[in-house]
Amino acid sequence: MTVEALKKDFEHHLRYTLGRDQYTATDRDRYYALALAVRDRLIERWITTQQVYHKRNVKRIYYLSLEFLIGRLLGSNVISLRMEDICRKAMKEVGLDYHALRDFEVDAGLGNGGLGRLAACFMDSLATLHLPAVGYGIRYDYGIFNQKIVNGYQVEEPDPWLKNGYPWEICHPEYACEVKFEGEVETRHVPEGVKWEWTKTKSVIGMPYDLPIIGYDGDTVITLRLWSARAAEDFDLDDFNRGEYEDAVEGKMIAETLTKVLYPNDNVFVGKELRLRQQYFFVACSLSDIIRRFKTGNKDWSTFPKKAFIQLNDTHPSLVIPELMRVLMDREGLGWEEAWRITTASTGYTNHTILPEALEKWPVNMMQKILPRHLQIINEINARFLQEVARRFPFDNDRLRRMSIIEEDGGKNIRMAHLAVVGSCSTNGVSKIHTKLLKTTVLRDFAELWPERINNKTNGITPRRWLRKANHRLADLISGVIGNGWITDLMQLRKLERYAGNKKFRESFREVKQINKTKLSNYIHKELGISVSPDSIFDVQVKRLHEYKRQLLLILYAIVRYNRLKDNPNLDLQARTFIFGAKAAPDFTMAKLIIKLIHQVGLMINNDKDLHDKIKLVFLPNYRVSLAERIIPAANLSEQISLAGTEASGTGNMKLQLNGALTIGTFDGANIEIMEEVGKENIFIFGMTAEEVEKRRPTYNPWDIYNNNQEIKRAIDMIDQGFFSLMEPGIFAPIVHSLLSGGDRYMLLADLEPFIETQARVDAVYADPDEWDLKAIYNVAGSGKFSSDRAINEYAKKIWHVKPCYINHKLHKTS
Repeated sequence: MTVEALKKDFEHHLRYTLGRDQYTATDRDRYYALALAVRDRLIERWITTQQVYHKRNVKRIYYLSLEFLIGRLLGSNVISLRMEDICRKAMKEVGLDYHALRDFEVDAGLGNGGLGRLAACFMDSLATLHLPAVGYGIRYDYGIFNQKIVNGYQVEEPDPWLKNGYPWEICHPEYACEVKFEGEVETRHVPEGVKWEWTKTKSVIGMPYDLPIIGYDGDTVITLRLWSARAAEDFDLDDFNRGEYEDAVEGKMIAETLTKVLYPNDNVFVGKELRLRQQYFFVACSLSDIIRRFKTGNKDWSTFPKKAFIQLNDTHPSLVIPELMRVLMDREGLGWEEAWRITTASTGYTNHTILPEALEKWPVNMMQKILPRHLQIINEINARFLQEVARRFPFDNDRLRRMSIIEEDGGKNIRMAHLAVVGSCSTNGVSKIHTKLLKTTVLRDFAELWPERINNKTNGITPRRWLRKANHRLADLISGVIGNGWITDLMQLRKLERYAGNKKFRESFREVKQINKTKLSNYIHKELGISVSPDSIFDVQVKRLHEYKRQLLLILYAIVRYNRLKDNPNLDLQARTFIFGAKAAPDFTMAKLIIKLIHQVGLMINNDKDLHDKIKLVFLPNYRVSLAERIIPAANLSEQISLAGTEASGTGNMKLQLNGALTIGTFDGANIEIMEEVGKENIFIFGMTAEEVEKRRPTYNPWDIYNNNQEIKRAIDMIDQGFFSLMEPGIFAPIVHSLLSGGDRYMLLADLEPFIETQARVDAVYADPDEWDLKAIYNVAGSGKFSSDRAINEYAKKIWHVKPCYINHKLHKTS
């Protein structure tokens, strides 16, 4: 941990690992050599951590998530090792810029959106809180996609994030797992009873790649294990010798398709066979590894729940339940009752949505083909479960139909959320309102059966990445007045309230924001060729593009604002820059059309000389973690405007709040809890509540609003009549139809008028810099609750029942 040692290791890796010298090395080589030198400093801590866990036979948390949106690791690892100054000095002494090398890293293509970013934050907190844990996921060869914009349209290109290698991973072929598919189930009668055998199967090999996840201060390093699919037999020599070259490698190609690409899942479930295979592959590998770890130091299966807890991040890993039952019964010889007790006691499920179209359902015939033994087990689970329901609620056939794991309506499907609830000891929502809605809507029957099982664990974000790394100027300012204890105890930010009235602190706070806005303005100009003023309100909406997130609502408001300025160029409005960033799922036509509309509206606004730069609208393509780290520190206004009752929690709202943006939002997700923390006077809340939405929906008619509000009518007519699409007439007809004749499912027009009124309040507050900065400081001070450390502590104490295991790396001992 010295400058000289880091320089020596950097030069060693450049020459002996990469075979380069100062004349032949590329920027990529230099980044790679530095990353390997930093990784060396993780390895000893990693090994020590795992040795201590093994010797103490600790209980471990196994966090299963199909996505881990970890972003770039060099900067965050260096921060956690507390060696930023060492890296800067070492690189400077060899004529290099540490920050330039750090930014050469590509974002890991392991996630799609909020679900994967939450998992990454949770891994950071698990390590920082010294909780023994392993994360399990898939090592996708290609990420979701790289987004290009061509003539305003989203174009998807492959994201080959692994093409130049990845310095943080280490392959462990000795822990490879065999995974079986298809085949048939045979029964054999043995003295102990009936034994089930899954035969005539097809096999795939799961190859593990490990990434070290370091906690802040660097002593605890836990593992993120990612699985890559390999063919059981790479090559059929007989086919090759017969000249059938394609057949010779067909098995390899089919097998490795399993982990080839991350599905851009969005919030619409599509029951594709490959995705089911992908999910089972991930589950089977992970569970095999969990059981291997357990059996290393334990023999009594009854102790399994005391040594392992498996947390399912959404329903994607819910096949853990029948798979664990299969292993315990078919391989380990346990009876049903004992296997079921172990399975339910050692499994928890986190629900992330109440949208019906987003809930996973697998066709029974597909499950029969791919996983016949698991279908048998699921049927048995369902039969026993429905017997319990019938005993509690006799003669209630409608309840049995609603609660059944097997859905009979419209073809037989397996409801994976029901399986996850039935097969686990805990089901949690991710915000107060989301959990309340779970209990009163999609899981109401389960809440009545098992009220103690359904609980809330509001999401959180890691302050190490989203403030300490993304916004180092603000982090330094905060540490300068309250110390740096907030990095691991975010509630300490409450101390900032006493500085909110301090003129010097407010000026410094404002200066930090202005520097960040100027940097983002320069980036926008470099990437898009559009000049935006850092003195304008940076009004930001960055998230996946989905109709329920209502990016369209902000576009409609931008058009209304544009019209007001066109009608009266001298109107006293604050200059505003609307900043969008979003990817749409490739087959989500409406979402992609909304991206086109954003660009067409921006094209008109940005080139209108009459506006005198009072309004600009930009779309930054290829939104990802590293781009978020540029945008979020510069934001003034955080748009969290989903229809009440549709967003489970959101974490973008938390990141923007932590960085000093004021929220304009609906009564949805974590917005409500942000309001509770910062006070109603420091947030712009508007629109209907979830209860009001449901009450109004049966009689809601968007035409009434269209016909009675001329500003809204004018904005929609401009879209409909081709004002923004003169060269492509009629292209936005589906958007207009969805708003009017289509019934406006997400009730944009119902919330648009109060949204416009609330935006006027935003202008009024921003006109007084002292008042705006005061509110912004109170937002930062009130963000402590939304740390992923708080969330993980709640999981650990109330669901997992696991305690920290402290590692003293220097002394190689624990306390």
